[in-house]
This record gives sequence, structure tokens and C-alpha cells, in this order.
Amino acid sequence: MLSSIAFAQSDTSKTSTTPTTASMGKVVKPIQLAGPRVGLTYIFPGKTVDVLKDDLDMTPFFTQFGWQFEHQYFALDNGVAGLVEFVGLIGGLEQGRFLPSANLLIGVRGAQGGEFAFGPNLSLTGASFVFAVGHTYKMGSLNFPVNFAVVPSTNGFRASILLGFNAQTR
Repeated sequence: MLSSIAFAQSDTSKTSTTPTTASMGKVVKPIQLAGPRVGLTYIFPGKTVDVLKDDLDMTPFFTQFGWQFEHQYFALDNGVAGLVEFVGLIGGLEQGRFLPSANLLIGVRGAQGGEFAFGPNLSLTGASFVFAVGHTYKMGSLNFPVNFAVVPSTNGFRASILLGFNAQTR
């Protein structure tokens, strides 16, 4: 891509220095992906941990189970994609508790599978913001995402690792 931009800028017959559509990559048809997620969450000391221990008799380390819906709102032919994701999770089932959370993320996935996303998080402790990084491994028509997410909050910093798989839904 850099060589295409450099060539376009060094060609004296061109009057514009903006990259051409060819140098940016052709936009390809967006897709929908969906699949299960499982993982672990740890809540660092704070008000949330106190409530978990004192009121719910829980440890601050618990499992997560859920589902992810992903819409790639753009995808370039070079593999870069813009993402909007909804991830609904239920935590604490192994401790006999039902701790729901909902996450809406906007992000980007690189051609090699690296990804970054952020957005709002809603849980029983209130509203916050979630930041996630990860990598999606491809095997044929299946994708295997591995993500690390953090939710900073005045009630207690949360960190999660989630694994799963997904496939195109349309």
C-alpha cells in the first residue's frame, strides 16, 4: 500500500496527492458472525468485591458464559475489517449465581487477525466502559477469537479472558 501511495505522489502527471481507491483496498461485502463465548473474570479489590464476598458469598474469580453477535460494517479486500459487536454474558454460574452483563463494542480487526475494540458495558454494578484486545484465528470457515477485556470502574477494576468460535450467519 505504501508503494502505491508513493508512486501516486511521485507521478508528476497527477495533481492530487490523495491515495486512490486501489491503494486503500476495495471494500468487500460485510458479513455477520455469531457464536458462543466462555471465559474467566477476576474483579480486583473494591466495592464490588466487598458485595460479592459479604452479600453473595462469592469469590472475585468466576466463569463467564455467553454469546457474541458481530457485524463487520466494512471489510477491505486486504483483510482489514471494521466491527460492531454485542457480547452478552452470564457470570458466576459455578458459584450458584446469575450475574448478567452486556457489552457493545466498536473496533477494528487487522488482516492478520489482531483486534481492538471498546464501548459501553452494563452489569449489576452499573454502567462502565470496556476495552478489549485479542486475536482471531481462522480455520476454514470457522473463526476462533481469543480476547482480553478490562472494565475500569470506581467500584472495582474487572479483567476477563474470553474464548469462543463463530461462523458466518448470512
